[in-house]
Amino acid sequence: MTHRVPAPTGPDVRKDPATRMRFVEHLPHEIRQEDHVTITMSDGVRLSARIWRPTASDTDPVPAVVECIPYRKNDLTSTRDAIHHPYIAGHGYACVRVDLRGTGESEGVLLDEYLDQEQRDAECVLAWVAAQPWCDGSTGMMGISWGAFAALQTAARQPESLKAIVIASFTDNRYADDMHYLGGAMLSDNLAEAGTMFAYATCPPDPGVVGERWRDMWWERLEAARPWVLEWLRHPHRDAYWRHASLNEDYARLRCPVLASSGWADGYSNAVTRLLANVDVPRRGLIGPWSHKLPHLGEPGPAIGYLQEVVKWWDHWLKGVDNGAMDGPMLRTWMQESVPPSTSYEERPGRWVAEPSWPSPQIKEVVHPLRGSVIVTTDDEEPAPRARTRTVRSPLSVGQFAGKWASYNAPPDLPYDQREEDGGSLVFETEPLAERLEILGSPSVDLEVSASAPVAQVTARISDVAPDGRATRVTYGVLNLTHRESDEHPRPLEPGRRCRVRVPLNGVAQAFPPGHRVRLSLSTSYWPLVWPAPEPVLLTVHEDGGALTLPVRPTGEPDGMPQADFGEPEGCRPPPVTRLTEPEQAWNVSRSLVDYHSALDIVKDRGTQRYEENGIEVGLRAVEKYTSVADDFSSPSGRSAWTMRFSRPGWDVRVETSTVLTSNADAFTVDATLDGYEDGRRVFSRTWNDTVPRDLA
Repeated sequence: MTHRVPAPTGPDVRKDPATRMRFVEHLPHEIRQEDHVTITMSDGVRLSARIWRPTASDTDPVPAVVECIPYRKNDLTSTRDAIHHPYIAGHGYACVRVDLRGTGESEGVLLDEYLDQEQRDAECVLAWVAAQPWCDGSTGMMGISWGAFAALQTAARQPESLKAIVIASFTDNRYADDMHYLGGAMLSDNLAEAGTMFAYATCPPDPGVVGERWRDMWWERLEAARPWVLEWLRHPHRDAYWRHASLNEDYARLRCPVLASSGWADGYSNAVTRLLANVDVPRRGLIGPWSHKLPHLGEPGPAIGYLQEVVKWWDHWLKGVDNGAMDGPMLRTWMQESVPPSTSYEERPGRWVAEPSWPSPQIKEVVHPLRGSVIVTTDDEEPAPRARTRTVRSPLSVGQFAGKWASYNAPPDLPYDQREEDGGSLVFETEPLAERLEILGSPSVDLEVSASAPVAQVTARISDVAPDGRATRVTYGVLNLTHRESDEHPRPLEPGRRCRVRVPLNGVAQAFPPGHRVRLSLSTSYWPLVWPAPEPVLLTVHEDGGALTLPVRPTGEPDGMPQADFGEPEGCRPPPVTRLTEPEQAWNVSRSLVDYHSALDIVKDRGTQRYEENGIEVGLRAVEKYTSVADDFSSPSGRSAWTMRFSRPGWDVRVETSTVLTSNADAFTVDATLDGYEDGRRVFSRTWNDTVPRDLA
C-alpha cells in the first residue's frame, strides 16, 4: 500500500500535550509511504520493509537511511517509526525500516541476536537500497538498542554504500557491557531479555500483508523457537561467541562517521565515551539524563530536538552540506544535579556541559584513600582510630531497591533510597563536602580483599547522601572476583588469600552540593539485579591500598556550550491508535517474616490497542518475578512470562511464553514453555527442561 503526505504549505507545528513534542505538520518535501516492500536476501529469504521517501525521488534520487530491528514495523513500533522516519524523509531522504528475518512480515526464523546471518542480511539490504532508482547510491544506518547494534556491527563490515551512522543505546563490547554479564557476573536481564525475544521471535506475520501463507510462516517460527537464555548461559566467559560483532576487538574496522548517544539512566552509557576515545573517525557523543529512550522521547527529561541533530548529521555526511555538523565539542552531556531518591523522575535538574575531546584533559582522576569507614578527601585529614580489616557478608535482600540494569522509566524502575541497602553493606563516607563537587566519567574502586569461597562477587555503589540522610545512588559497578584478571580466563579464588582488585563503575555526570556526603558501599550480593554467587561469602577488605578514584571536573571550568544549544523535541504526528483496554504497570517488593520469602514482581502491560491504519488489534503483557528465601543462595528464582495477542475480524492468534531460571551451587536450570493459540484453541505447545553447569558464575 502506498500513501502520500500532503504537500508542504508552511512551517506549521502543533505541540502534543502527552509527549510534549512538537508535531510538525508540514515538511520541506512531500513524501510517499510504501507499507510492504520485499527485499530478497542472498539465500532467497525475503525481508519486509516500510519505506518513506520524497515523491520527487522518482526523478531526483536521494540518499537513504536504513533501520533494521525485530520489533514489528506493522504494529508494535509503528507509532515510534511514524514520528521519526517520515520526519527524516520529509527533509529529503529515503527511510527504509526493515523487520529482521523471522520477525514481523519477513520470512525465515530468528535464532539469536547479532548472528553473522543478520549482518549479511543488512549488507544485502544496503546494496539493494543503494541500487534503487530513487536512491543516489549513498546510505546511512540508524537505530536505538538492537537497531544501533545492527548499525555499528554492519558498519564494521564496511559496506560500500554506507557513509555514516547514527546510534543510540548501544555497545561495542557484547560480553561486558550488554545485558548479559557485568564484571563477569550474570545480570538478571540475561533472563529478562531472553524472555522478551522468546516472545517476539514466535509472533505471527499479519495475513493482511502476507496472505494465506501466514500460518506456514508462523509455524516455522514456532518450530525453530528455543529459549535463548540457554545459549547465553553456556558462555559465561568472554569467548568467541561474545567477541563476534564486538567492535572493541578492532576499533579500526569502523571507518565511517558516527553520532552516538545514550542516557545516564540507561545501561549503555559507557559505550559512548569508550567509542569517542577509541575510534579514529569523525565522531560526536551525546549523553542526556534519559533511560532507554531516543533523545527526542527522552525520559527522564529534558528531551531534546534530536531529530534536528540527526537531519543535520545526514545533511553533512550524505549530502555534503557544509552546515557545521562537526563544529563544537566532541561530547555534550547533562550534568545532573542532586535529587532525592525516587524510582522515577519526570525531569532531572541539571545543565548541559561539553568537552572538546575525550578523554578530556580538564578532567582529573582524584584518588581518595579508604581509611576505616572514611573516604579521605584531604591530605591532612586524620581519620578516627580504625581496624586494619573490615568484613561483610551481605544478605540476599541487598539489591531489592537497585532498580533495573537498563531503565525504561516504565514502570518506575530506578534505584530507590539506598539506606536499607547500605545496612547490609560495608560503608565508607566523606565528611560533609565544604564545596561543590562535580564528576564526569567512570569512577573506580581499588581494594585488597580475601574471600571465604572460591567464587565471590563485590558490588560497589556511590551514593549522594543529603544532610537528612537520604541516599541517592549515583552509579555502581559489579565484579565477579574470579574475573579479577581476565574475562576470557577467570580463575577461582583461594579462600583466605589476599588479592588486589579494581572495580570499575558505570560512567556518570553528577554534582554533589556542599554539605552532602559521598558514600561508597560494598556488598557481596546485589539480587535480583545480579544473579547471586553459588554460596554466601564472607569478604574481608584489607585497608592497605584501598581507594576510590573519582573523575573530577573542575567547577570553575566553562560549560563549553550555550544552554539553548538544542531545539525542542519535534517529529511527525503518528497515525491514530485506539486504546481498547487499559495498560498496567507494577513494581512491587514484598517480604514475609513468617517464611522469609522475598519477591520482586514486575508487570508491564500495554493493554490492547487497535492500529487504525491497518485495523490490527494487539495486546501485550509481560510479567517478571524474582524470588528468594532468607539467605539461602540456592533459592533465587527468576521468571519471565509473556502474552502477545494479534487479531482483526476473522483472525485471532495468541502466543504465550514462560521461562523460569533457578540454580544451585553446581548448575543453572531452565524450565520453559511455548504455547500458540489460534481462535482460542491451543495449536502448538513445547517445553524445555535443561541444565547448564555453572562455570565460576
